[in-house]
Amino acid sequence: MMKMKKIMSFSLLLLLGLMVWSCSDDEKTANGTQMRLFKDGAEISELKFSLGASSQMVGVFSDADWDASLSDESWCTISNHAGFVDGDSIQYIRVSVEKNTGEARSVTLTVKAGSMQRTLVINQSGMGTDPGDTFPSSYATLENFVLGYNLGNTLDSNPEGDWWDPTGKTPIDYETQWGQPETTQEIIDAIVAKGFNLIRVPVTWRPHMDDEGNVDAAWMARVKEVVDMVMKTGAYCIINVMHDTGASGSAWLQANMETYPTSSVLYKKLWTQIATTFRDYGDHLLYESFNEILYTNSNDGWTAPAAGSDSYEAIRRLHQDFVDAVRATGGNNEYRNLVINPYSAGNTETILNEIIVPEDRHSNHLMMSIHSYDPYNFCNDNGEWNIDYFTDDCKAEIDGVFQRLIKRSSDLGIPAFFGEFGAIDAKKDIDERVKYATYVAQKFREYGTTGLWWMGLIDRRTLTWTEEPIVEALFQNIR
Repeated sequence: MMKMKKIMSFSLLLLLGLMVWSCSDDEKTANGTQMRLFKDGAEISELKFSLGASSQMVGVFSDADWDASLSDESWCTISNHAGFVDGDSIQYIRVSVEKNTGEARSVTLTVKAGSMQRTLVINQSGMGTDPGDTFPSSYATLENFVLGYNLGNTLDSNPEGDWWDPTGKTPIDYETQWGQPETTQEIIDAIVAKGFNLIRVPVTWRPHMDDEGNVDAAWMARVKEVVDMVMKTGAYCIINVMHDTGASGSAWLQANMETYPTSSVLYKKLWTQIATTFRDYGDHLLYESFNEILYTNSNDGWTAPAAGSDSYEAIRRLHQDFVDAVRATGGNNEYRNLVINPYSAGNTETILNEIIVPEDRHSNHLMMSIHSYDPYNFCNDNGEWNIDYFTDDCKAEIDGVFQRLIKRSSDLGIPAFFGEFGAIDAKKDIDERVKYATYVAQKFREYGTTGLWWMGLIDRRTLTWTEEPIVEALFQNIR
């Protein structure tokens, strides 16, 4: 009997405890006083998506239990429909949208907590209604990229110094001065046949321009010949403004507001000439604004300026000059996909946060590229600081690059890819470099993007693939 009384007493206490907890929880829910929706620390009432499939995180802070719902879940979904009060904790809702091949669309996210309610309008860009725009969007174009190759040290060769007398030099003399052979159709065919369906043809222009900024006709013709070789294969091609920027004594294009008024005139004239030459080419040809632009044409320029520096303003203005000059030439350039990149083509948080999308009279035809030789001491030969083995720390550093790039790409509403990447120190063990190639290719697939390896891999003179295991690792893991 005594045992039964103890059991009944315990049951009663448990029931009372549950009632108290329930009442306390109801009171807490009903009397909630705070609820905020935010992204990157700022309160928001709207969330914008580009037309590509992507996701964004929305933070929810409330001192009451909350639940979330969408007005339409046919193309937009959320991964978390409810949250609970746990001190000052913050819960998150992942908002995901499908690829949009139609008109712009909108949906409302409603979050309720007790008597409080917040709404978030989710807008996704559409394809537009311009009947003249027959070019695939930048997102659709990126989806068609498999893997790319940089035809480096070729048309970008920029020999200078006492040993180099430019007098009487032909375009081929320049093309072969950095150790690569004259480009042939056979070279391009071999690269494309291996599976690379995107070839970047870097071009340095200043040695072939007169004092008025006019490009030498023979040089422009040679650039056109090489582009035509790529076009013949059906691959995509990117041409750019290469070592006119960077840490070179002859680099005239800088992220510098003091030099901008002068360089802007020359830069717009250059792109007007390039765009006019290639105006009638189809959508497989893309233009890239410039390469690894720095504040100064010295090694000091590799140290990125602090946030808010005028250097970033100079880049924004040059990007606008680029878009305006190209679009003004008409023809297929009206809708051609254009590529912009940040300071030094870098990928730090500050550098990425400082890039903005230039105004363009046509939507969905801009892309962003960055360069990643990360970890630097593994991908490059850096003497006593070399990293000889591809470790978990290397993976973590690469993860950070992808996370920063994709987040910024989503914020800007334009797709992004790696314009250059690679473990290019051939003195390191090839098995370790294969581990790098495998991991980066897997990340490309995971994040829905791609990159262009910086030269190497093939001996262009003999058309022999000298680093076959790396090539195999790339293609086995990106597809």
